[in-house]
Order: sequence, then C-alpha cells, then structure tokens
Amino acid sequence: MPDSPLTPADLQAYIQAHGIRAELFRPAGDTPTVEAAAQAIGCAPEQVIKSVLFLVKRGTEREPALILVAGTAKIAYQALGRLFGVGRKKVRMATPQEVLAVTGYAVGGVPPFGHLRPLPTYADRTVLAQDVLYAGGGDDRTMLKITRDELLRVTQARVVELTVES
Repeated sequence: MPDSPLTPADLQAYIQAHGIRAELFRPAGDTPTVEAAAQAIGCAPEQVIKSVLFLVKRGTEREPALILVAGTAKIAYQALGRLFGVGRKKVRMATPQEVLAVTGYAVGGVPPFGHLRPLPTYADRTVLAQDVLYAGGGDDRTMLKITRDELLRVTQARVVELTVES
C-alpha cells in the first residue's frame, strides 16, 4: 500500500507518459455523487462513469477486478458471479482500504486506469452509449474527460453486461 494516496498529479503523469488523449479538470461544484458530478460538469448522468473495484474469491485468494459502469446503473451481483464463474456470494465490493491498497487511489476519485498495477477491467455495456465520458480523476474534486473509444483502448476493458434495469 502506498504511504499516501496517489493524486491527480500522478494520474496526469501517467496520461502523459502513455500518450493518452484525456483531460483532467476540476468542475465548479462538488462531485460526491453521479448526479452532483453531472450537474457540476453540465452533462447527463449516463456520461459519468464509476470505476468500482470488486474482489472475487477463488480458493483462499481474492482477485481484484475493476468494473466500469455508467451513471446510476446498478451492477447485478449474479451477473458478476456468472462473469467470473463463481457464486454471487464469492464476489464483493472492495472496502475503501482495499481500494486504496489495490489501486493507490482513495474511494471517490478512482480513475479507470493508472493504478499501482494493471487490473483486469470490464466495461459494462452502459459505458458504450456515450461518446464522451467523465470518470474519477485521482481525488474527489477532480474529473477525467475521455472518449469512449480512448477509454476502451487504454483500459483494454472487456465489454460485458453486468447491470440491471432501474
């Protein structure tokens, strides 16, 4: 685990080092929820994506998996279980401490890439609906703007269907 969380400056360095076409910015307003972030940015809630870390229990190990999902969509645990070939009770959302230990970023600002180590990444189909997306930018006040195609290129995410209709 890092001595202190990674920051937007770390993410910016990663973006530059890897030639990623993305922009970090601070919206005028708080962004604690998808709805608040969308309002602060001036976009639809579906354009704000969440980077959610799950741990999948296989034997005695818990393997991390990053799920990218758009807006207010709800992730179905049964779909996660099917994806990973385990019962749904073998998949759980990581705690804030686990998120920090695995990604290097604190909950509320986890970006879809640039973590302490590469993570297997899965993009829910809801991410495909928008051309321009906004994600965590390294802390709870910074956002990342990126196109859908660039996001998929950079993360090498496998597109899956993991959400339930609201």
